Amino acid sequence: MAAIIAALSIPFATQAQRRGGPQVKSPEVADGKVTFRILAPKAEAVKLSAGDIPGVGQGKEMTKNSEGVWEVTMDVAPGYYRYNFNVDDVPVIDPRNPSTSESNNNTWSLVGVPGAKWMDTQEVPHGAVAAITYYSSALKKFRRMHVYTPPGYQEGKGKYPVFYLLHGAGDCDDSWTSVGRAGFILDNLIAEGKAKPMVIVMPAGHTGQMMFGGPRSTRDEFAEDFTQDVMPYIESHYRVKADRKDRAIAGLSMGGAQTLNIGIPHLDEFAYIGVYSSGVFGIIPRANGPAQQGPTFEEQHKDVLDNAKLKKGLKLFWFGTGKDDFLLETSKATVAMFKKHGFDVQFHESEGGHTWINWHDYLHEFAPQLFQ
Repeated sequence: MAAIIAALSIPFATQAQRRGGPQVKSPEVADGKVTFRILAPKAEAVKLSAGDIPGVGQGKEMTKNSEGVWEVTMDVAPGYYRYNFNVDDVPVIDPRNPSTSESNNNTWSLVGVPGAKWMDTQEVPHGAVAAITYYSSALKKFRRMHVYTPPGYQEGKGKYPVFYLLHGAGDCDDSWTSVGRAGFILDNLIAEGKAKPMVIVMPAGHTGQMMFGGPRSTRDEFAEDFTQDVMPYIESHYRVKADRKDRAIAGLSMGGAQTLNIGIPHLDEFAYIGVYSSGVFGIIPRANGPAQQGPTFEEQHKDVLDNAKLKKGLKLFWFGTGKDDFLLETSKATVAMFKKHGFDVQFHESEGGHTWINWHDYLHEFAPQLFQ
């Protein structure tokens, strides 16, 4: 008994050192700097990987101290970022950081650098985010989506407009709420009176269907799931308005292409369309690449593209792409194609590339324009 009491009296840090090395704090955020650390005394090389943090990409060398702790300190602009460590060519999440963000096939550690008030956690009324499991009759399997309901939804009785927000390739339905900060961005906009309270639906964009490369399928599994299951589920389980003027759809990268693949054929159902860092995939022929098989997007949807009546009900058609984005020319060609058919398209060319830094900004700019 005396031995147990004696052990409990030892400071926690000392106990941690006796059990397996020094106490490690990671990430440590202070004054615009972030220090990443991992205890790996037997490792020969450790790198930080963080595609959205400028200057990091797939590898920022870390240094090891005498206790076997690897670390690197960086200046990082306010925002929210995914990262992991590469320990002797093995990717691992930060074992000292409980904050994570899911993607389609893996998990990332998540760090926030405060200073961007519009997406920081503020002392304002907050909505709720729910992870919803539903059965997809189109795909014959269970699926998941995330749904944001605005402050006051739980206590109220009225109906709200609905905004369908799609993620990019490699990500999942968790991404827009974790690294994307969608709920907090809307909480802050609503509190400032800059955005209407709305329900945001963030479905899973991957279905198992080959998206890029491989044989081209005439079936769009995601569009089937979206129209046959996601929208009906939301309209039967949530208090949302089920008319065109109160529906919006937007997406980034792959989700931007999916937005067009759904929004244009169903233009009579959406009054607001947003395309972030994307466009019609394949609209620019690849040099020395295979010719596109089948009709083009423009040929497939000619009747809708030339329907003047449908255009009148489209209140916002918005594109945003960074000047360093590899899909910039695809976005420009897509915008030009729609303008050729008489669409009133807004195109915002921002700084930066194909990263969450831009996608946070695009949501913050796009959402206040909805349902006004």
